[in-house]
Amino acid sequence: MMVTAPPPDEIQDAPEEPILGNAHWLSKFTKEERTAILSFDDKRSVWTLVFNWSVVFGAMALVGLSSGLWLVLTIPLALCLIGGRQLGFAIVMHDAAHHAFLSNRKWNDLVGNWLGAYPTWSDVKPYRPYHLIHHAKTGTKDDPDLSLTLPFPLTKSSFRRKVWRDLSGQTGWTQIKQTFLRDMGWGNRRTQRNQGLKPGEKPDVGWHKIAPVAITNLAIFAVPASFGRPELYLLWVVALFTTYRLVIRIRAIGEHAMSGPAEDPLRNTRTTIASWWERLFLAPNFVNYHLEHHLLMTVPHYNLPKMHRMLRDKGLLENALVSNGYLEVLRRATSKPEVPAETAAA
Repeated sequence: MMVTAPPPDEIQDAPEEPILGNAHWLSKFTKEERTAILSFDDKRSVWTLVFNWSVVFGAMALVGLSSGLWLVLTIPLALCLIGGRQLGFAIVMHDAAHHAFLSNRKWNDLVGNWLGAYPTWSDVKPYRPYHLIHHAKTGTKDDPDLSLTLPFPLTKSSFRRKVWRDLSGQTGWTQIKQTFLRDMGWGNRRTQRNQGLKPGEKPDVGWHKIAPVAITNLAIFAVPASFGRPELYLLWVVALFTTYRLVIRIRAIGEHAMSGPAEDPLRNTRTTIASWWERLFLAPNFVNYHLEHHLLMTVPHYNLPKMHRMLRDKGLLENALVSNGYLEVLRRATSKPEVPAETAAA
């Protein structure tokens, strides 16, 4: 069912100053074109969920049906597939935070949490205000996500160390431990759950915030267990600690590393033209069209390729930050020269 989205705030409050030539980019779109890219098709979102979860349980089944050498080969493949889909569930949460996953806002948040956020230990409600600051302050010193991309470019050896920390589970352990402390309200760190509170207001923390994570993971465990293979659930857990963290890192690099200036909406965010295998492992749910998302953040994910084509056909991407594939992005991200050992020692 197609549902026309209400005009988002960024259309109503579009800046008057010119960004492209003599007019803001949005003025190049007709009312009909804007309606086309802002319209919901809830069946497409349901298909996104079905596909993502099918890949997860299909990867488990692949390992479960393998033996010998095939088992050695299918386990890392399954971990990579599941890690990529875990990012897909994070993107479901992300889209729900923008009220852009389902046309009904109540179901948008419920589905965004129970089938997107909770299985990967996230939550739509605290993520929403935190993430909207990122959109409002992209690339500036007030961007809460700036630390994810600020160090780039870096050396290849430095990047290898980051990859090792991700795939060895060190990054995952640190982040999951911090998430647990955040949800319990322990510690003095600023988190999504305690920032922006009114005077006297207490953060919504405690064991009731851990319960949905446990419930959804128990449901995931129940699927392979019902086939007599409960150990296959470990693929989900290991991926959550390892490959998922690496995919998140690559996603962050692709979206905002080596971008700018911050005040240019066509240069402070990157779109990466992804191949089929990159979409399978690194860029689920059209997350690679990040420039388009930042230009109009309430466009449903399945309409982002259409928006990209419209921008391209209108000549609006000629000076935009668009890269051909994640390998190109990573080459640039690791282009800093190595420091000679004798220079480093001095």
